[in-house]
Amino acid sequence: MPRINIDARHLIDLALQKLKIKGVDAAEISISETKGFSVTARLGDVETVEHHTEKAFGVTVLQNQCTGSASSSDFSADSISATIEKACSIARFSSSDPYAGLADPARLAKNYPNCDIYHPWDISPADAIRLAIDCEKIAVGMDKRIVNSEGASISTLTSQSIYANTLGFLGEYQASEHGMHCSVLARENDEMQRDDEYTVARNQQDLKSIDYIAKRAAEKTVRRLGARRLKTQTSPVIFEASAAKSLLRSLIQAISGGNLYRQSSFLLNALGKPIFPAFINVFQQPHLLSAMGSAPFDNEGVATVDQHYVRDGELVSYVLGSYSARKLGMETTGNAGGVFNLSISHTDVTLQQLLQKMQRGLLVTELMGQGVNITTGDYSRGASGFWVENGEIQFPVEEITIASNLKTMFQGFVAIADDTDVRGGVRTGSILVDRMTIAGH
Repeated sequence: MPRINIDARHLIDLALQKLKIKGVDAAEISISETKGFSVTARLGDVETVEHHTEKAFGVTVLQNQCTGSASSSDFSADSISATIEKACSIARFSSSDPYAGLADPARLAKNYPNCDIYHPWDISPADAIRLAIDCEKIAVGMDKRIVNSEGASISTLTSQSIYANTLGFLGEYQASEHGMHCSVLARENDEMQRDDEYTVARNQQDLKSIDYIAKRAAEKTVRRLGARRLKTQTSPVIFEASAAKSLLRSLIQAISGGNLYRQSSFLLNALGKPIFPAFINVFQQPHLLSAMGSAPFDNEGVATVDQHYVRDGELVSYVLGSYSARKLGMETTGNAGGVFNLSISHTDVTLQQLLQKMQRGLLVTELMGQGVNITTGDYSRGASGFWVENGEIQFPVEEITIASNLKTMFQGFVAIADDTDVRGGVRTGSILVDRMTIAGH
């Protein structure tokens, strides 16, 4: 377990002492600091070099069930005192809320694991620039139809997050995040297309190579040339893994406490009911080593745990923090701040086998717009991808809209490929949905 540095401990002790003097009923403190840099190269030269330093001190106080919150980026003693005063002042003018309060002390993470998510990358901006230039050069040289570039970028960040409250809890962890990205443009006749590829990881050793990123960016861009529109029709749709993540994010929105107690979810009162086919399991694994979504505790200090949200197709748990849990008459699931390494079970088939299973339909590789209504489940988004016949990709498609309702889509999951995309806190393979409306011309 990483040790809290002396400066952070001093800030916490100072804040807790001032809160004790103020005589508040309860309070929580968060301290975070992020450092790093990013570089972008375009057309063989440096375009940007940005150094990132971000600090935040936040405090929430509770007095007579009234809540006040304030924050500052200044870690000086005077600023800490002023921020606490502001939070107390806001609480005095706030309405009483019977559901406000800290997390249940029994649920706090007393002994939490090291998730192995802190791996600083010993790279200089100059070396990062050279990598970015090389990556772009490789991508542009992959095909004569690639005529321009939106650039290649390298980034590295490290952060420290600390949470403490007046129940005596104090927890800290450090994390790192490194990434590479490349985007190029291709032309054929009078048509131009763009696409990109990226890699992100906690440990730079887990990043894909610049050769891989460059090659993938070039291949994805070139294969979009010759894109057509489709006639309006109904057909099966495969969401490629990177696009399929959005379906799981919509699920989490629908079963999150805030939307449930506001009665603004299409899955209201769905607990204990089947919402997917029986082969589907959706779960989180918050302690996967070096994973992008790992964390030892949530934003309230509650221990994160492995848990299912959907088991054998049935919704078995909501996604709750302490406040939303109290509003719903339930217990927190340790998800204040979101889910941690959300995954969905796959059906041991490759993407190519999934295409064969679909035979004829649409493979979606990119989604556009925000046409998802979590209250009703109505779904309508712009899309591009490829048309499939006889289980094989025939031609690229663009300027289409796919539409359905999320309830129908979830029940219509046919199979999930094993090409799991682990770049982020949501992990899934490509998903085959039995039927959707495709609006074209």
